[in-house]
Amino acid sequence: MTQKTITLTDNTSGKSTDFDVLEGTHGPGCIAIKNLYKDTGYFTYDPGYGMTGSCKSSITFINGEEGILLHRGYPIDQLAEKSSYLEMCYLLLNGELPTDTEASDFNSTIKTHTMVHENIRDFINGFRYDAHPMAMLVGTVGALSSFYHDSLDINNPEHREISAHRLIAKLPTIASYCYKHHRGLPFMYPDNDLDYVQNFLHMMFAVPAQDYVQSPVAAKALEVMLILHADHEQNASTSTVRLAGSSGANPFASIAAGIASLWGPAHGGANEAVINMLENIEQSGETIATTIARAKDKDDPFRLMGFGHRVYKNFDPRAKIIAKLCHELLDDLDGDQPLFDLALELEQATLNDEYFQERRLYPNVDFYSGIILRALNIPMNMFTVMFAMARTVGWISHWMEMHNDPEFRIGRPRQIYTGPAKRDYPS
Repeated sequence: MTQKTITLTDNTSGKSTDFDVLEGTHGPGCIAIKNLYKDTGYFTYDPGYGMTGSCKSSITFINGEEGILLHRGYPIDQLAEKSSYLEMCYLLLNGELPTDTEASDFNSTIKTHTMVHENIRDFINGFRYDAHPMAMLVGTVGALSSFYHDSLDINNPEHREISAHRLIAKLPTIASYCYKHHRGLPFMYPDNDLDYVQNFLHMMFAVPAQDYVQSPVAAKALEVMLILHADHEQNASTSTVRLAGSSGANPFASIAAGIASLWGPAHGGANEAVINMLENIEQSGETIATTIARAKDKDDPFRLMGFGHRVYKNFDPRAKIIAKLCHELLDDLDGDQPLFDLALELEQATLNDEYFQERRLYPNVDFYSGIILRALNIPMNMFTVMFAMARTVGWISHWMEMHNDPEFRIGRPRQIYTGPAKRDYPS
């Protein structure tokens, strides 16, 4: 990491102060302002932290202007094509792709942790029959800390590692149990003869009364989706995990905090909003032309869901991969083709429209992911659960990285106080 300085001058006092500029492997430099208040008497004001680097990280890099997404230096399109989800997990956790032996050992380790304590099944059964799956997921993941006392020393690297393995292994089991409870169906135990994704699909859709036949195309589609959602730098939920973990919270509590953040519709609910939008267009009888016109009308509250991204000002690189996946899956499953045709027509219309071109409002990964999940017969109230299952490895990787950071300290944002000035209590 190279370093240079920048000089800031207070126009009121005339005092000039030098600050270091930190530059990483890729991306713009960051002004190191940790001594800003001491040197100048000022804090910074950055709503949403959109211009603030909160940490140093070697896990994920995004260049939104050019549509680049790298995990540990590897482009997302290469990982989606060549990697498996568990290999991706190893990469995010350890920084390098595994050797054949390391991959075999890691897969075996994950399989040894797929079971959950029987009392966790009872815990999930204690929720109301109509509880939202995300409500169950938040509560159950947080409750894991009451079952695994043997690995809660956050200062012990071995404890951090085993907690990471447990979370990656148990999230599919817990997610499937949330689905089964919501549907009133019997829970299915993990089958460790299956791989990670096949095992999840088995726990989701198999029942004791009959054999469950898997579709290899469906399993591949879901695996790529998990890879595409495994990590995405310092987004709201990842930052929540880091902030919660900075207090010394155990990994299960920290990940539960991330799941709660993901539950917000502005973060994890976008693909559900896309499906609702497409269904409303289809049912209303609107044309693509009238839909586009409404989206461009500043006086119309309607907005296109799944277009544009806070980070990507170019095409979301994940969207290109997932669009191809949609074709393959729907051809194999004979899925919701009319909805996908509508999505493609809408995509082409926006790509050829100057309004969207000028604003660089391109389809993002959420535009297609909901259609894939729909084709896999996963209900919409499970969409964000799927997102959480994929993102758990990213969250725990950042949590572990934070605890290895020599600059690690508890998070404590500042504020601009706008309340009443100091006043005396009336006599």
